Amino acid sequence: MTNILVIGAGRSATALIKYVLSEAAANKWFVMVADADLAMAERKVGKHPNGHATWLDAGNVNDRRNLISRADVVVSLLPAYLHVEVAMDCLRFNKHLITASYLSHDMYKLGEQARDRNLICMGEMGLDPGIDHMSAMQKINQIKTGGGSIKAFRSYTGGLVAPSSDDNPWHYKISWNPGNVVRAGQGTAQYLDRGRYKYIPYNRLFSQYKVIDIQGMGPYEVYANRDSLLYRSQYGLDDIPTIIRGTIRHRGFCDAWNALVQLGITDDSYPIIDSHRMTYYDLVEAYLPDSAEGRSLRERVADFLGLSTHSEVLDKMEWLGLFSKRKIRLDQATPAFILQQLLLDKWALKPNDRDMIIMQHEFDYQKDGKDETLISTLVLEGENSMDTAMAKLVGLPMGIFVKLIMQGKINTSGVQIPVLEEVYEPVLEELKSFGVRFQESVRG
Repeated sequence: MTNILVIGAGRSATALIKYVLSEAAANKWFVMVADADLAMAERKVGKHPNGHATWLDAGNVNDRRNLISRADVVVSLLPAYLHVEVAMDCLRFNKHLITASYLSHDMYKLGEQARDRNLICMGEMGLDPGIDHMSAMQKINQIKTGGGSIKAFRSYTGGLVAPSSDDNPWHYKISWNPGNVVRAGQGTAQYLDRGRYKYIPYNRLFSQYKVIDIQGMGPYEVYANRDSLLYRSQYGLDDIPTIIRGTIRHRGFCDAWNALVQLGITDDSYPIIDSHRMTYYDLVEAYLPDSAEGRSLRERVADFLGLSTHSEVLDKMEWLGLFSKRKIRLDQATPAFILQQLLLDKWALKPNDRDMIIMQHEFDYQKDGKDETLISTLVLEGENSMDTAMAKLVGLPMGIFVKLIMQGKINTSGVQIPVLEEVYEPVLEELKSFGVRFQESVRG
């Protein structure tokens, strides 16, 4: 095998492309990077002799298949809804596939065809999901091998802004897909708590957060993330009474984001008529009950949300510009897209800003008749707005796995996530050389 195709050169691709180009030089491989933004793909590849950038509209079936047919391993950083089409093309041409996205039911249905062709379709091979799976499985197996019986598993991850670059009241900046930032949490979160099934619909998610202590970092907020129940079998924890996966945010974030949810401006299901003629003031006003004479927009929002007019939540909204008379200038845009474009400006990483990833696992287990808790924590900062910790921790696991496939070191096939020892052990070991190390403590 000699040819690698990377589809997508956006925010999360920087470290991946840099890694596979380096390995290509050492192993005489060739890397093709395809994106609808050719200039961006060319910047990521540079003048590397083992790489080439090309334009691709991923929705163009013939162009997409032409590129896939010439590769041995395909890495897709496309939006998740396109992965099934890419996977079917990979099956058609007998190519391995790696993505960082959550695997859908439609992707899992392709498992038998992939196994029949001795192909690997590895999903959830990024940060979260990805490194969370691998680091959790490594510790789960270590605890079990050491004679421990796991009673609870809690796993939390957050893409945040580093303290040195934290200069806004939300204590947040965007280091990953901005659309996913706005849509985060939509759906119903599901988890187990002491043997009881718990369900939190989106309209309550950000009001039902909890505060946890991150080793060496202090208190942070956590809200439940997606469907934690899916991973009981994947992690070999079918009978566990407590399992929850959550997203980490700085203190004060969840209450403020909940206000946006309650207003309705995170909704992506319909367009705002004549949105290009509206101001942000008009947008917020449109979601409130009939106006009251002599009352400011801030006061009316406070009444609607049941908050004091001096609330920090309203300070955060005002800082975003949601009470301003600035024109939106987006035609027929959904509320979520209007918010997304506003956040891209207000939450942008400055050139020398650093982002920060926090991941913490907590394992409650019994061993030799004693109750113990293992806490395993990763904290990693980026270098600047391009070389982010997010890009590193999403891209490097995929890049390392590409190398393992290219070198013939992966024997498994089918549609998988990285919970297999032959996958997570070499990937986690190499990640250490990039500063990806977990700090551990055990308390009785």
